[in-house]
Amino acid sequence: MIRKLLKGAKGYAVPSILTVVFVMMETALEVVLPLLTANILNTMQLYAAAGEGLTSALTYYDFTGGTHSLITQPVGTIVLGNRDILLNTVYSYGILMIISAILSLTFGALAGRLCAVAGAGFSKNMRGYLFEKIQSFSFANVDKFSTASLVTRCTTDVNYAQQSFMMIIRTVIRAPSMLVFSTIMAFINQPDMAWVFLVAIPALGLVMGLLATRVHPLFKAMFKKYDAMNASVQEDLVAVRVVKAFVREEYEEEKYRKATEDVRQSQLKAEKLMILMNPLTSCIMYGTIIALLIIGGSDIARGNIEAGTLSAMMSYSTQILMSVMMICFIAVQLVMSRASIDRIYEVLETESDIKDGGIDKTVNSGSIDFNHVNFSYSNNADNLTLTDIDLHIKAGETVGIIGGTGDGKSSLVQLIPRFYDVFDGEILVDGTDVREYSLFNLREGVSMVLQKNVLFSGTIRENLLWGNEHATQEEIEAACKAACAHDFITFFPNGYETDLGQGGVNVSGGQKQRLCIARALLKKPKIMILDDSTSAVDTATDAQIRKGLKELSKEMTTIIIAQRISSVEDCDKIVVLNDGKINAVGTHKQLLKSNSIYQEVYHSQQKGTVEGGEGNA
Repeated sequence: MIRKLLKGAKGYAVPSILTVVFVMMETALEVVLPLLTANILNTMQLYAAAGEGLTSALTYYDFTGGTHSLITQPVGTIVLGNRDILLNTVYSYGILMIISAILSLTFGALAGRLCAVAGAGFSKNMRGYLFEKIQSFSFANVDKFSTASLVTRCTTDVNYAQQSFMMIIRTVIRAPSMLVFSTIMAFINQPDMAWVFLVAIPALGLVMGLLATRVHPLFKAMFKKYDAMNASVQEDLVAVRVVKAFVREEYEEEKYRKATEDVRQSQLKAEKLMILMNPLTSCIMYGTIIALLIIGGSDIARGNIEAGTLSAMMSYSTQILMSVMMICFIAVQLVMSRASIDRIYEVLETESDIKDGGIDKTVNSGSIDFNHVNFSYSNNADNLTLTDIDLHIKAGETVGIIGGTGDGKSSLVQLIPRFYDVFDGEILVDGTDVREYSLFNLREGVSMVLQKNVLFSGTIRENLLWGNEHATQEEIEAACKAACAHDFITFFPNGYETDLGQGGVNVSGGQKQRLCIARALLKKPKIMILDDSTSAVDTATDAQIRKGLKELSKEMTTIIIAQRISSVEDCDKIVVLNDGKINAVGTHKQLLKSNSIYQEVYHSQQKGTVEGGEGNA
């Protein structure tokens, strides 16, 4: 897990390494402070004893001569001049303490600053890696994870991973360093008392280890609840107009309340275990302090140690036990974050179902051949969406596809730019299997207007330039005129600079469709696919769009999926799909004479047109 996290530090190695260095220097100085404090207390005790004429032997360290010399002698033999030496020693230790404290604070601040820089960079990298990976996914990969789950992984999960990374380069270094340094100093200072830590440290580690193993699966379950909650929010926001149209606000609110309650319950289960950490660790910590006080107090009463030595041991005990608690806390936090990190790397390590063919060949003519193609979304031969599709489209032809809902019309055309791959058979474009093309070259030669029209935040011009970022104003207007969009665009006060709002909320469904068609035309593809892309416009506008397409795209292969016969009757040939199979192929006149499905659709639509008065209109 740590190895995976460190991959996100690319470009931020220097601040990460410096953070570790400064943390260790800060820790070393903090460990020195109790020793300096102990020497001051012992020296002051010696100073007081000398003034009272006591005869017990005390120990202090003299730094005044530039070297460390140990002086042990009966206090009663110390003359008054020696008290001045002791006082100077106190001042020396005091200055050293101030310097150590300032340096420790400085190193700590630098470590915090650099850790923040490295953590923010790590977060940026991880989100970049995730977004880049998601962009490479096929539709099948996106379907597998779900949009809501991918959003959670790019936001909440990355935040948890960032916290873990910052812990690793700062706290994970600090806590073990403090533990090791303090333990060594405790044994050097008073080995007879340090054995207490050999009992306390394993006890703390055992408690934290047990909690960590119990908490991980609970947090893993919690993130699944997060995904469900985010899915509810996303679905409700996308379909807010439908919710209001059917007056289902209360139903959606209740559904969201249930999702948030599920998250709360999951968090509560994990926190019930987490809250045990403080009382358990506090019991062990205070028990250790009590043991030290009992042992140290007895030794002071017998004259075996000085008060400063006991004070230093108390400080080291606090540092040691806090370090162990910190290590255990880090372990729990890493366990909590492990679920997020696993979810992130589940995305990063997922290979796209669509592999780049790599052949540097462009689409030149636009001929398309389906050779006995079978397709299944589940890659299951017993659950085929398309069965034995054998269809041949010449370059420059206009082909219409009709069929009922669920007959596989959209699935058929999505195989051409390789949004999905075939289960069996092959699809050739310009005589080359689509799986051999580089994805860029293949999709650069194909424009597709999907059933669900998507516009992005920004102006009309910015959205149109998705088709060709170098398009001139004349080319933009020509494409919009062909798509019957120019007139309504110029009707807006700001024309092509009109802000569409998020998702194109400022235009109607029919206007959105025409903008998407214009955007596709600007790409100047060899193959144009219109997947029921005129369903929201009236028949007159539909006819105008088809006329404009024919004039603008004489050398372009065009595939039109439609529900209306009028949208495809002028095509060079029409494909009738039924239950994922080709039922018939022919011109409008041929199918009207020979195909019962086509006849039924045509007559039902003609009857509806006459009854609705559209013919007269």
